[in-house]
Amino acid sequence: MLIRTIHPDDAEQFLNLRKKLDQETQFMLFEPGERTTTDKEQRKHIQRLLLQEHSTTFVVEHNGQLVGYLSASGGEFRRNKHTVHIVIGILPAFTGRGIGGQLFAALEEWTHQKSITRLELTVMTHNQAGLALYRKRGFEIEGTKKHSLLVNNQYVDEYYMAKLLD
Repeated sequence: MLIRTIHPDDAEQFLNLRKKLDQETQFMLFEPGERTTTDKEQRKHIQRLLLQEHSTTFVVEHNGQLVGYLSASGGEFRRNKHTVHIVIGILPAFTGRGIGGQLFAALEEWTHQKSITRLELTVMTHNQAGLALYRKRGFEIEGTKKHSLLVNNQYVDEYYMAKLLD
């Protein structure tokens, strides 16, 4: 497994990964078929992301294929530049192998170079594997977003979690 920063040439594979995650897990925001981004749009998004000082995406490559990612979207203003919001997705076939922990380790290494001191994310309250990973990495629940999402015609609550870095 190779964890590295995304680059524009990953656009097609990255988009395919995200679409596959939309199909294979109920824990991502998009439903199957809802993502309409084109390869060209994805490439432009990656190019813009790489120009932003406080945002990044790490991808996990296995045998030449992307199997997971962690995106960190940083604040754009003086008052929130120290904060990033995180989205992580790993194909179910690759979970339980420590990849999530490795992605967070890469992120924290990156944060030290960027003076980022707060990591934030949301997680569905019934996502036990996600909760275990985030707690293991030092995240704490700061609150509950009631009826935050509508999944399979049922409202789902999310925890708002954060980790403060030294």
